Amino acid sequence: MRRRTLLAALAGVPAALTAGPAFAAGPALTAGPAFAGDRRVLHVRPGDSVQAAVDAVDGPGRTIVVHPGTYREVVQVPADKAGLTIRGATRDPRDTVVVFDRANGTKKPDGTTYGTAGSATFTSAAAGLTVRDLTLANDWLRADHPDVTGTQAVAAYVTGDRTHFDNVRLLAHQDTLFADTTALDAFDRMYFRHCYIEGDVDFVFGRATAVFEECRFHTLRRDVDFVPKGMVFAPSTARANPHGFLAVRGRVTSGAEDGAYKIARPWVPSYETTAWPSLVVRDTWLGPGIDAVAPYTNMRDAYPWQSMRFREYANSGPGAVVSVPENRPQLTDEEAAGHTRRTYLGDWRPYDRP
Repeated sequence: MRRRTLLAALAGVPAALTAGPAFAAGPALTAGPAFAGDRRVLHVRPGDSVQAAVDAVDGPGRTIVVHPGTYREVVQVPADKAGLTIRGATRDPRDTVVVFDRANGTKKPDGTTYGTAGSATFTSAAAGLTVRDLTLANDWLRADHPDVTGTQAVAAYVTGDRTHFDNVRLLAHQDTLFADTTALDAFDRMYFRHCYIEGDVDFVFGRATAVFEECRFHTLRRDVDFVPKGMVFAPSTARANPHGFLAVRGRVTSGAEDGAYKIARPWVPSYETTAWPSLVVRDTWLGPGIDAVAPYTNMRDAYPWQSMRFREYANSGPGAVVSVPENRPQLTDEEAAGHTRRTYLGDWRPYDRP
């Protein structure tokens, strides 16, 4: 059975971060978007296509309002759609779901496969993109496709400087969110606020400079007989970039057994072997699903996690207990002052918006 239901809310988290209704097949996506006023706002309703609305965008600063419903399609925002906002029509991201189901190893009509980035339900290369108040999901399941070995199935693959996700739910299993950059030497900045991200293996990964503020990361139960069952983060930060991933004032919860997950492992891609992954997790509650004794692991032994820029600061919860100090490198108070949303995002301050 394909997964159709989403997760229940965590107590204390705003309703906007909770899971929502079952996925439905939805109507055929044939109608075009409706424009409002001077064509700066486009409305998409069930029966319409979100991609058709993206294609119809004819200038910077446009907004696409997606009304409640399930839109089973792939959405791609090209680089020339700068300054675009895509938002759900309500404040509840459960009401508006964009979902598709393909994986790295899924065959294209020509017999080749999509690859990890190509598996994404939502892709954007546009600078200044804002996404808010909706759900992006990839509901491809390993159990439904035992013949497929490339099981990465991305919900969102985003590049482009000044990418902002606010009150967005990102749902998949392996490689849920690919937060990357437009080029190997680009330091694209991203800001995720009040988001809910779930998955199992490396489900937040890439080389972007990305701040996750007040986000919830949820590790899924996985039917395998080994541990770790997976990892939350897999950064691949460029060596020249002083800032990688920063998770601040968030929560890490789990649907799996205690200690089944790692916080992170470093990803040094074969196409960028000079990468020096960077991750700071601070002021965050780590639930019992995280292995507190050894919260980090290697992806490949040639690139041990201990040589990477992995640090913690002022975390709490059962997954944050420091019993083996050498396994939990901590920032000093002085160092922590250099790991804030302002230092990571520089002159871009999306958090000041109302």
